[in-house]
Amino acid sequence: MANIIVLHQYPAMAERLIKTLYHRQFDFYVHLDKKVDIAPFYQLERLPNTFTVQERKMVHWAGFSQLEAIGASLRAIFDSGRSYDYVNLLSGQDYPIKPPGYIYDFLHTYTGHSFLSSETPPTNWWNEAHQRYTRYHLIDYRFRGKHRLENILSNLLPERAFPLPYQLYGGPMAAYWTLSGEAAFYLSQFLSEGKFNSFFRHTWAPDEFLVNTLLMNSPFRQMIINDNYRYIDRSTGGSHPKILTMADLDRLQHSSRLFARKFDQNIDRQIQDQIDETILYSKNWV
Repeated sequence: MANIIVLHQYPAMAERLIKTLYHRQFDFYVHLDKKVDIAPFYQLERLPNTFTVQERKMVHWAGFSQLEAIGASLRAIFDSGRSYDYVNLLSGQDYPIKPPGYIYDFLHTYTGHSFLSSETPPTNWWNEAHQRYTRYHLIDYRFRGKHRLENILSNLLPERAFPLPYQLYGGPMAAYWTLSGEAAFYLSQFLSEGKFNSFFRHTWAPDEFLVNTLLMNSPFRQMIINDNYRYIDRSTGGSHPKILTMADLDRLQHSSRLFARKFDQNIDRQIQDQIDETILYSKNWV
């Protein structure tokens, strides 16, 4: 498995993630936001099976630049000459809640499958999400008055239509996934071609619907399991998941998920220690 890790902060947490998830069959491709000083992250290059994505992108939250960073990471993977059964997307604030050996065995059982979480319209999420592409969004631009310009463009110009004749798929859990090597290559080719980049560059958080829509309308559809095996708590509402703390430990211990997000060392430093002690290195897994 090739693990993409998209980073913009917390180098110590990223190092811990890589060391904890280490397996001789797992490689790590680290994409560091181009806005960020690379110096604090140099130690990651010295970790086993770890590679730095040289084609760094300047990433803005909810922008198309998120997908550009993923595209650059996929190109690094497929240009490496290595062969992978799976490509797994993580952020630096994710953490495994199953041991690496368990994750390897689980994926080996499902070789050829991909794991995505999707829903289709009409749902409560899609009732709000349609405006992500029907209106103009300038997330990746930095200039004064851009929000005013967004409103002017969206109010004066015709409503934008999704550029592909596809059934839409996406959702609040859709941004993170584990893809078969073949499905990941299919995604990489689409992102590298850039045919629809001008449209998606002016959408809001396309990483929560474009990948899922593309793959669920692809030849890989029948090999997609509608579950990304992430523990993500969206109970607090809003655009960001709940930061996991010690209050969530019992639910993590009893979860069937492989990974959890999201963690923050400035909010709770103890939770990952307890995951190590009670889940990952527990004698129950020996």
